[in-house]
This record gives sequence, structure tokens and C-alpha cells, in this order.
Amino acid sequence: MRKSKWVLSLFRFTFAMSVFILMMCKTNTLVLADDQGIKPKKVLDGEQLYAINCSRCHTERYPTERTDGQWKTILMHMQIRANLPPEQAKKILKYLKENN
Repeated sequence: MRKSKWVLSLFRFTFAMSVFILMMCKTNTLVLADDQGIKPKKVLDGEQLYAINCSRCHTERYPTERTDGQWKTILMHMQIRANLPPEQAKKILKYLKENN
């Protein structure tokens, strides 16, 4: 009985750490800031946001594979599925339209 409590505690700890790591990896940040969060270091452009967000679930598509209208429709759908902030979705759409 004592061994099963230890195993259960280990499982709970491992599960909690896994959830914490996944939450830390999942954050979509537009601005990367220093430790104090005072001074932004870099603002990501549409191409970088496209590469970061879209490659999480599937391979990236070339911007030339779709028309402006198709990209707009796809981005409306994916903004909801990928939980993209509106500012990021606009930058991604702008990048795709400019490069197709």
C-alpha cells in the first residue's frame, strides 16, 4: 500500500509538471520582453508569426498556394482554432496577401 501512494504522488507530480510545461510552451506572445517586462526587445512580423503559429499543427503552406480570398477565409477559421489574437491574425494575413 505504501508503494502505491509513492507511485501516485510521482504520477501527480509528473502530470502537474507536464501541464505547466505545456502551458509555458503554448503562450502566443507578440512582444518578447526582458525579465522585468519593461522594455520590448522584438516585435514579430507576419512571416515569423505565420511560421510560429501555423507549423504547430501542420506544415506551412507557401503563400502562392492560395488566393487572397482563400487566405482570408482560412485565417478567419484558423484564428478561432489556433486562438490567435486579432493583431497577429492581421499581420499573418497581410504577409500572405503580399507574398502570393
